[in-house]
Amino acid sequence: MAFRYLFAIFRLYHMQNWHLFFGIFIISSPILFAMIAFPDSIAWSWNEGRGGYFFALVFVVAELIGLKIVISKKRLLSVIPLSALTILYLVSLEYGLREYLIESASQFNVQLIYSWTWMWDFVVMAIFIVAALTIFFGKRWIRIAPAGPIFLAGTAIILSLDAFFPYDTLGPLQYIVPYFVQANVWIITFLDIGTAVARDNIMFLRGDHGSMALQVFWPSAGVHSIIIFSLVIGAFMLKMNIPRNRKIIYFIIGIFGTIVVNLIRIFSLSWYALKVTTDPVAWEEYHKIAGEIMFLPWLFAFILVVIVIESRRLKKLESKNIKN
Repeated sequence: MAFRYLFAIFRLYHMQNWHLFFGIFIISSPILFAMIAFPDSIAWSWNEGRGGYFFALVFVVAELIGLKIVISKKRLLSVIPLSALTILYLVSLEYGLREYLIESASQFNVQLIYSWTWMWDFVVMAIFIVAALTIFFGKRWIRIAPAGPIFLAGTAIILSLDAFFPYDTLGPLQYIVPYFVQANVWIITFLDIGTAVARDNIMFLRGDHGSMALQVFWPSAGVHSIIIFSLVIGAFMLKMNIPRNRKIIYFIIGIFGTIVVNLIRIFSLSWYALKVTTDPVAWEEYHKIAGEIMFLPWLFAFILVVIVIESRRLKKLESKNIKN
């Protein structure tokens, strides 16, 4: 009798693992397909490719792995057609759909075509993952695995803002940029690595390789990363079972840290012009990846640190309760 009971538990455990593994594979399959079939589209610039897919995938897998929730076979199979439709969308882009999106941009008064076309990639993927998670877990998905779809949806929102209100046309987001520029000029002057003068959102730089003028708009200043960070961390805090005051403290620290990362981002762009090259083509290549290679590691590192701190705090509380 005891053997049968243990065998039943063992079988249920492995069935849970198998179903969860299969569910993760199904929900990941469109992103994996995009990465394998169209590797050139996985660019790390936030507005020039699907690099955000990779980080959304990491969020989804990290939040689902290790769950002890049984996903029924019926629910698993019902997500497969949605996955196939999403893959069909990605393939259709190569056979005329992307051209249709480009042509439709003029009807909506879109200013930046590529932000418009990439936006739809993130909209479609966000819809798919939300639909899949809803089928798997119902309304509980928002507490189980919110970070991935919120990251995708947040990126889609930022791309839409960039498509319709590029450069400095969106006043509220552009408002804080001159303060970032002034702070960067002060750092350059303090470190004495070149000459820098600020005028509104423009920096005039003179360094080892000549002069260069940099006009900073809200995406280059990393304002979009503050918005995405707020959405992802907001979702992450929602699922954590910790006191509200601690959530607020973590959120404020995270926003402050993101602002510091953005200042480092602007400084690195200035340093590149002052010390490496003033060639516009070479500088632009660096500019495309500079922001994301700083912001996304910071986002993951911050989440990891919060998890470690709260796990240790929880263990201490449990040990105290056991002693009492």
